[in-house]
Amino acid sequence: MSEPTPKPIPPASGLSGPDGTRQFLRLFTSVMLPMFMAAVDQTLLATATPVIVQELGGLRDASWIAVGYLLAAAATTPMYGRFGDRYGRRNTLLAALAIFTVGSVACAASQSLSMLIVARVLQGIGGGGLMTLSQALIGELVLPRERARFQGYFAAMFSLASVGGPVVGGLVVSHGSWRWLFLVNLPLAALAVWRLLTLPAVKPKPSDASHDFGGIFLFAGAIVGTLFWLSSGGHRFAWSSPTSLALGVGSALLLIVLVVYERRQSHPFLPLELLRLPAITFCAITTTLFAACMFAMIFFLPVYLQIGYQTTAATAGLLILPMTLGMVTGSTTSGRIVARTGKPRWVPVTGMGLSSLALVVLGLSSASPGAVAALGFMVGLGFGTVMPTMQVTVQTVAGRERLGAATSIVSLSRSLGAATGTALFGALVFALMPQTDLAHLSEHVRNASPETFLPAFHTAFLVAAAVAALSAFAASRVPETNLKG
Repeated sequence: MSEPTPKPIPPASGLSGPDGTRQFLRLFTSVMLPMFMAAVDQTLLATATPVIVQELGGLRDASWIAVGYLLAAAATTPMYGRFGDRYGRRNTLLAALAIFTVGSVACAASQSLSMLIVARVLQGIGGGGLMTLSQALIGELVLPRERARFQGYFAAMFSLASVGGPVVGGLVVSHGSWRWLFLVNLPLAALAVWRLLTLPAVKPKPSDASHDFGGIFLFAGAIVGTLFWLSSGGHRFAWSSPTSLALGVGSALLLIVLVVYERRQSHPFLPLELLRLPAITFCAITTTLFAACMFAMIFFLPVYLQIGYQTTAATAGLLILPMTLGMVTGSTTSGRIVARTGKPRWVPVTGMGLSSLALVVLGLSSASPGAVAALGFMVGLGFGTVMPTMQVTVQTVAGRERLGAATSIVSLSRSLGAATGTALFGALVFALMPQTDLAHLSEHVRNASPETFLPAFHTAFLVAAAVAALSAFAASRVPETNLKG
């Protein structure tokens, strides 16, 4: 099969008028599927995990079905940013898509939980490049000011995929095999490859930079050790145990060695030179804190509704849809505001402030399920303002030649925030519950009054409100960036 002849889209071209709309639709349909596949696979198994564990066994390690994917994606994100800058972003994205597809096949064929976790890690290695390189392609082909408007659409799609993942996963396992959750990636990947081959392969500028394999391995070790410690402490081992202390100290030492090593490299793997720019540093902090809140809400709001209000899984899934609608509305609206004004700074500040306020109300009151849904809409509305503004700010400040590395910083921040937020909020909720023996938690939930568990979630919501407020503060520290063509 010969490669389709790409019709050129001029790099950083304007996308106004009928021709601009056609060019945008062509770009959108080319990178939408890789982004969707990367986003939905982060949360798709949230409601399907009990069914998978029932078939494959291994309840103790069930959380690693999700954590393994997130760890692999986080560890490989900067690598794809650098490779995209050096070898071309379209071709590197195709390679990441191939790895993701092989991992999907391995997941569907898994016969044990250990095999599934290994396959999920392989899938995450490919998934780490899908979001980063798709966003970099947008920056490569669209002007900064117009990029803000279109980034809103992509951020809305990401939000819809992330929050809709648990709902779709629940529906699939209710009517068929969980293996279809992975097999469906095959036709989607084939369609994505076909669309990507219609985009121009923009030739990167020659570079004499060598591969920093030492930095890659140090980064992977530090991130895996840190996230394993955060996701396992409190239930796999006690926080004060020798195992916990060894992991914490060892991960911290690896991070220190990584920073020292990277500073001595002429072409470091980790884009530390970009983190010296205040705008990019505060964008990364804002994104990390936002992702911690968002993924904590995605995973624990349905649990809160099922435990505290005795709703069914299907009803809980429907009640979190307003949060999805809020994120989609916030993403598209903020993108249009930034495109009109060219000034993104105060949009996420206002948005995360709104989310913090709604989370405070959730934490201080025992609202009805309907009121929880309404507050979820407000929370999502604020969440939706972050990614469009952070992406376009970082890409504009970094410049065209470092688009891949800059975009990888935002993607890495989101992955780290997602993993740490899910792990730490989970540890907090379970620690505050009156029955902390996870082996008998489900039985205790059935026999105890729902009011017994509400205070644990209310405290977690207040902590999330504080994290959202910190995210708003970090966003306020981003220097004003004027998005000019």
